[in-house]
Amino acid sequence: MQINDILEEFIFDIEIKNFSKKSLKNYKNNNRLFFNYLLQEFKIADIEEVKPMHIKKYFKFLMKKSLTPSYANVILKNIRAFFKYCLEEEYIEENPCLKVGWQKEGKVIINTFNDKEILGLLDAFKFTTYLSARNKMIMAFLVDTGVRSNETCTLLNEDVKERIILIRGKGNKQRQVAISTLLKKYMIRYERIRDFYFKDKIIKFDNYFLSRNGRALTTESIERIVKEAGKIAEVREEIRCSPHTIRHWHAQEQLRNGLDVYSLSRLLGHESITITRRYLESIKDEDIVDLSVKTSPLMNMRGGRR
Repeated sequence: MQINDILEEFIFDIEIKNFSKKSLKNYKNNNRLFFNYLLQEFKIADIEEVKPMHIKKYFKFLMKKSLTPSYANVILKNIRAFFKYCLEEEYIEENPCLKVGWQKEGKVIINTFNDKEILGLLDAFKFTTYLSARNKMIMAFLVDTGVRSNETCTLLNEDVKERIILIRGKGNKQRQVAISTLLKKYMIRYERIRDFYFKDKIIKFDNYFLSRNGRALTTESIERIVKEAGKIAEVREEIRCSPHTIRHWHAQEQLRNGLDVYSLSRLLGHESITITRRYLESIKDEDIVDLSVKTSPLMNMRGGRR
């Protein structure tokens, strides 16, 4: 069976699974580049001819191009998904990718905001005009929930409940995050200002956050709002002021406050705790020591637990 024919099927399959545009692009491009390599180097065009050796040689070729291990693993993940599809559809009898190991990734140190900068980001906008109130609400929402920018854009009014918010994550997977007392206070003020602003306007979108014209926001809009807040808050130049950096801060702060890595992984919508562990690795050793005091067996026993 021709590889390119199966690739069209595979792309259609992940499209109907509602993958994000970014993920869809990665699956397409990374598999096509690999198949072009197979054709040029080994004259392979049929799926049955692909062996683990060919995949290993491809990754050896990639590492010579100075690809980082983490990026190489993203490529392997995309290729593995394709061959898993081939196995499920019975185009092949075994997945050759399973004999190809992951690249060893070094310890990743994630530099993020300090507490003063986070407070500055939250205070960058005021509850005055609709746009300023919306931006302030977005900053509070990102800081308190750690959600992705795309998840912020797709949040609907019906997803906001009394105590929890339903998040529509990657691959149409849904999860819940809590509404803290302070976040609830922000939401009440924002919703009052928003409803008054759109009172005599015809709105065709039911998104929780809307543009000045009542349209759904884009991820680029969220990026601009965070960057603007960063300038007002005078965030350090070496810190990338983005929604994803706020997500990093949120994750590390949750861990510092004692949340376990497994619960955090579920709240962030990670496929596995491997990604979540990176946030834990970036916490300073002295902070880990401080955390251990909260969970000290002796202190908890003396405190009356037993």
